[in-house]
Amino acid sequence: MSVETQKETLGFQTEVKQLLHLMIHSLYSNKEIFLRELISNASDAVDKLRFEALAKPDLLEGGAELKIRVSFDKDAKTVTLEDNGIGMSRDDAVTHLGTIAKSGTADFMKHLSGDQKKDSHLIGQFGVGFYSAFIVADKVDVFSRRAGLAASEGVHWSSKGEGEFEIATVEKADRGTRIVLHLKSAEDEFADGWRLRNIIKKYSDHIALPIELPKEVAAAEGEEQPAVEWETVNRASALWTRPRTEVKDEEYQEFYKHVAHDFENPLSWSHNKVEGKLEYTSLLYVPTRAPFDLYQREAPKGLKLYVQRVFVMDQAESFLPLYLRFIKGVVDSNDLSLNVSREILQKDPIIDSMKSALTKRVLDMLEKLAKNEPEQYKGFWKNFGQVMKEGPAEDFANKEKIAGLLRFASTQGDDGEQVVGLADYLARAKEGQDKIYYLTGETYAQVKNSPHLEVFRKKGIEVLLLTDRIDEWLMSYLNDFDGKSFVDVARGDLDLGNLDSEEDKKAAEEVAKSKEGLVERLKTALGDSVAEVRVSHRLTDSPAILAIGEQDLGLQMRQILEASGQKVPDSKPIFEFNPAHPLIEKLDNEQSDERFGDLSHILFDQAALAAGDSLKDPAAYVRRLNKLLVELSV
Repeated sequence: MSVETQKETLGFQTEVKQLLHLMIHSLYSNKEIFLRELISNASDAVDKLRFEALAKPDLLEGGAELKIRVSFDKDAKTVTLEDNGIGMSRDDAVTHLGTIAKSGTADFMKHLSGDQKKDSHLIGQFGVGFYSAFIVADKVDVFSRRAGLAASEGVHWSSKGEGEFEIATVEKADRGTRIVLHLKSAEDEFADGWRLRNIIKKYSDHIALPIELPKEVAAAEGEEQPAVEWETVNRASALWTRPRTEVKDEEYQEFYKHVAHDFENPLSWSHNKVEGKLEYTSLLYVPTRAPFDLYQREAPKGLKLYVQRVFVMDQAESFLPLYLRFIKGVVDSNDLSLNVSREILQKDPIIDSMKSALTKRVLDMLEKLAKNEPEQYKGFWKNFGQVMKEGPAEDFANKEKIAGLLRFASTQGDDGEQVVGLADYLARAKEGQDKIYYLTGETYAQVKNSPHLEVFRKKGIEVLLLTDRIDEWLMSYLNDFDGKSFVDVARGDLDLGNLDSEEDKKAAEEVAKSKEGLVERLKTALGDSVAEVRVSHRLTDSPAILAIGEQDLGLQMRQILEASGQKVPDSKPIFEFNPAHPLIEKLDNEQSDERFGDLSHILFDQAALAAGDSLKDPAAYVRRLNKLLVELSV
């Protein structure tokens, strides 16, 4: 063994300690995935070498036959996995094996519950990677040398997975990485050729380079030990290059786990080969669960890019719009050059054509899922719905298609679940209804009980209830669907069109005319607090509401802008009152201007609270209300 120099002991990052503990104790029921994870990492390392060697052929050091080898020693109870990929320098080893650089780590750790069964699913969303080795090993040795470095710059990393690791500089003749797992006493079943072969065939048959196991042969004459020959045990061809008819569902699922570093099966996938003006193959997956870094816009995202079967880059972002950033998979092009960069991708017209086609393919896949597997689509929406709502603003060309995939809560439900599609809404719309009605707010309880819905309940008209922070912003880009325009029931002067009879309209006009005096008194009393005062056609039970001007920002958008430190344009609400309500009748008969003013402001503040807004002067509201209570008790 080579002499070790510059040896030091370092501590794991806190998150690594937690992850190690969790994996060792939570994944005992699926131990064999350690080999899948280590082979997947080795495959990535080989892909990276192959790509870097395009520009620097000397990195191959004469060994251009790229492969992964898995061996075992029953007596020593070890399993060894070796690749001749890119390898690691000393700094690489400290960074990659001692810390978790993945964005979303903190969120991941917060979600750990201590329940081993639940936490094992969380690991799947995060990806287990190298640390899965400690599921079966009580000590792991890693010997590595980065391609291009001298043999004297090899590195030996060693740990028992208990909080610290040792690292030293060693001599290593060949580039690449060798991982030696010292198996726990109860895990020696893995030091077996038949067992390892079956795991590789089960999880890693799709890996597009040879995975070799030793094949024992009889010793040659005069030799004491039998010679070792290596045999390839996987198919060793890129799965996406094979015809769909030849690929089993289980193979697609295992390839997804490799390419996405996920633990669970995907929800759906689409495998497609395009020939003609453009030639490329795509294999796209919809994950079952959202990753923890889904809402971190700087988090890595995108497809694995291959050019003529050669790996070029991870997270190629240019092939799908940002609202589809959760999609995983590969795209393999025959039309791009091997030295393509991220900058070139952003400007290449070929990419625009591919992006358009791949986007439509994902949306078609989601449409199919929504139509054929509504329960699975419900799960998809819970995980990715808010991201999909970014679509209409970002992807004008597919706005109608995206709108058809959106799901909302509505007045038809009673639990706030977002399950109503726009096509379903229109299918059960009232005869003569030519609008899609919706209401935005902070919480489901607030919008469900909003006074703005009173006339809709009376007439049996369904209203969509939108409570996600993004919803008002979404609706500013979503003007219509299937030829029917959207109407915010809290905005402007509500017009129910054909849903109101001519008699209703005439009666409303007469009532408004009869209350012109009260309108003027209220304008005077409320002054600068309101933009307008008018008789309401929306109310049946409540005395008053605040409506939003047609061009004004709603409460959600104002709060988003304020939270981001942006200046919010000044706007005043429209005060609408219900002329048939007893409080309004009393107000109309009130002779004292002072008392009329107090009552008007109390009604205004109550309407603001019902809309989910905060009061500009809560003390004044309390003072007026207390004054009224005292008068009533006298």
